[in-house]
Amino acid sequence: MEMPGTSYASTLALGSAVTEGVAVIHTQGEVDVVTAAELQGALEETVARHQCTVLIVDLSDVNFLASAGLAVLMRCSDNLSDRQCRFLVVANSPATVRPLELTGLTEALEVYDSVEAALATV
Repeated sequence: MEMPGTSYASTLALGSAVTEGVAVIHTQGEVDVVTAAELQGALEETVARHQCTVLIVDLSDVNFLASAGLAVLMRCSDNLSDRQCRFLVVANSPATVRPLELTGLTEALEVYDSVEAALATV
């Protein structure tokens, strides 16, 4: 039940940088049922527009990662493997690492603790 005067809108800010076939999507805020579609759209648009060979999603500034966000990461990984594009995830806080670990996605995805560490593998 929603209390009068309360708001449950979540926020997500997205930014991107593309250099020599490597795209980095920076995320900030919450990745939940409200914002997951926005993240998925940004990932798909970046890949379609830039023909990248590597896509890095940086969750360093994400303070909440819900199951809807985890599903987006897995869908993106599956879609990119068909396109011969590596998908790397940067997660370095309990808010992002813990959900990835609890669901076993640290085994299914390439997860790094910084963008620099991810870029070093490219």
